[in-house]
Amino acid sequence: MALISFPRFLSRPLESNHRRSLRSRHKCVCCVSPTAAATSKGRSGSAVIWFKQDLRVDDHLGLVAASKYQAVVPLYVFDHRILSRYSNEMLELVIFALEDLRKSLKEQGSDLMIRFGRVENVIRELVEEVKATSVFAEEEVEYHLRQMMAIVDETLAKVSLVDGKPKICLWQTPFYDIKNLNDLPVSHNEFRKLQRPLTSPILPPTLAGAKLEADWGPLPTFDELKEFVNENPWKLEESWTLINNMSAETILTDKLSKLGKRSKRNLNNQHSPRKRLDKSFFVTDKGNTVGGGTNAVLNALQAYLRYLEGTVRDDWQELQEKLRNAESRDGASFATLFGPALCLGIISRRRVHYEAIKFEKERNAGFLSPFGYSAATVAAAADAVCSMEWYWLMSLRSLRSNEGVYSTRIWRWNGYQIQYTVAGKEGPAILLVHGFGAFLEHYRDNIYDIADGGNRVWAITLLGFGRSEKPNIVYTELMWSELLRDFTVEVVGEPVHLIGNSIGGYFVAIVACLWPAVVKSVVLINSAGNVIPEYSFLQFSNVCLEYLLHKSLFY
Repeated sequence: MALISFPRFLSRPLESNHRRSLRSRHKCVCCVSPTAAATSKGRSGSAVIWFKQDLRVDDHLGLVAASKYQAVVPLYVFDHRILSRYSNEMLELVIFALEDLRKSLKEQGSDLMIRFGRVENVIRELVEEVKATSVFAEEEVEYHLRQMMAIVDETLAKVSLVDGKPKICLWQTPFYDIKNLNDLPVSHNEFRKLQRPLTSPILPPTLAGAKLEADWGPLPTFDELKEFVNENPWKLEESWTLINNMSAETILTDKLSKLGKRSKRNLNNQHSPRKRLDKSFFVTDKGNTVGGGTNAVLNALQAYLRYLEGTVRDDWQELQEKLRNAESRDGASFATLFGPALCLGIISRRRVHYEAIKFEKERNAGFLSPFGYSAATVAAAADAVCSMEWYWLMSLRSLRSNEGVYSTRIWRWNGYQIQYTVAGKEGPAILLVHGFGAFLEHYRDNIYDIADGGNRVWAITLLGFGRSEKPNIVYTELMWSELLRDFTVEVVGEPVHLIGNSIGGYFVAIVACLWPAVVKSVVLINSAGNVIPEYSFLQFSNVCLEYLLHKSLFY
């Protein structure tokens, strides 16, 4: 199981014993119903709450269930396998969120234990120390997190306490009280017709555990955390790490300058460090996204929803200015500003929806119009979280039922769920990229045949297609090419043979041209050209586009 730490092995098939472990031992699935959680009886003993991407106390059903125990130990583990997936800006957001989480837990009568290392070892030692019979953890759909949870489960199976073996209790914060995911229609339009009642967010409970004689551990500074991340013994080579930081826009701007061409806009604008407000919602150095604790994000959400009302508050004015700048298309600003906070669970999707609908009712004398929302910001927030919830439910359904010919896995890219599958255990790495309007099963008759030929095969469903998420963003050839680059680096973990059909061929050609270090060869099948003929996101000349394809085809 040590291989789990190597990035190149993260995409290996989950062994059958891991699957059995997750399904046979995870008998405790808690807190699907807020009412049931609130009325459950108290239990003796202690419990551990493992925080991952749920950095809040508000609307946290795991906390509610754990609060019934005599002692509760909230825990966050800085594990290289999780941190390696985060950008510097996300690491900054984690520090601010944990600082607020610890403060909030103290207000509820507890504290937050901070540890560094492999999470399975940390949890085992803590469980043995406090004699915990349950470890509460949010259910995940991302493959690498599910794999880590399986290892934790196997580790706990080897621990024997007086009260029995400790178990992992999974919890969720769903919009709907759904008893059986298999009853859900596969069409979102059909699902909306069912008009299922929404569940409401819940307030944080009072916890026990602050009086425990334990070393709760200090929070690291950002510099200390970066030093820890850089000490990762399984870190990818520095050249690969740099690849992720090389945007397509930057590379193409450089190539244009070498060709004697100039882009119509400066894509590498250098700007002086921004002047941060005392109570700014934008806490990172880049200042692109909302961060801090739950209350700060909720406050920012109120400023976002009330955009049309105007304000004299400096922090609200700053957010509303960034809203305007981020509105690349109608409603796109919400995901840009609040996406990372939602990804880290600083605020729940259900809380966002609740606040948006609450504000909409305030604007309309307590009523919701059947003709749509009265404010564009309300529509942007509500539609975004509803879409996230839907794709989360579909991913969870697919993972639980293991439906279809291929085993489904989920990789999170820029906060969005990307579906992929893997076949083969040895041999060269091959990545299959589908065409326009298709998805990974475009290659349903090829995946296993190629794998049987002595190859490891990955097939991906691109963002905006199939059962991968379809966020409200601007889709461009450069965005898709960066997705393929990051998938190769983070999931495959080594250079690949890229095979692209139709517009997928165009994307893999761009990847090979801009980041040749991640590509061994390129195969183009009925390759297509521009996403929109005579138009490019960067408004490149035809000479530049011809240069890209020429360099890729003869790579």
